[in-house]
Amino acid sequence: MGERDERLERLASFPDVVADAAHAAAARPTPEGEWTPEQVARHLIAVDLEVHQRRLRDIAAEDEPSWSWQEPGPWPHEPGLGLDGVLERFAAVRADTLSMYGALDDGGWARVGRHATFGRLDADGLLGLVVDHDAEHLEGLT
Repeated sequence: MGERDERLERLASFPDVVADAAHAAAARPTPEGEWTPEQVARHLIAVDLEVHQRRLRDIAAEDEPSWSWQEPGPWPHEPGLGLDGVLERFAAVRADTLSMYGALDDGGWARVGRHATFGRLDADGLLGLVVDHDAEHLEGLT
């Protein structure tokens, strides 16, 4: 299995991994100043929708789009979902993100954009950012 396939597998399995960690973290008090497990899951939704999916659409539609650093807060919609509902929503949003990667042909994987912090990134580079961001927030839950 190549590095891209491993990253895609991590992307696909992450909703289950984060759900387990969020449920375990929900049983402990949230440290002052930290996000609750639900807020972390809501943040992951916002990042997939507002950052990852948007950038994938950009490289499909534009020649070398430019991106700034973005770190949205927790997704504010559907406030009554509760932790399980938010985790289900994240799984659905992540499936959409994964589908967008799956729809890329060789030319799509080769297209690039320019990130203000990370420089030139192709779809593999964007995928690496998703995996790294996931790992960062998983660590915060454990």
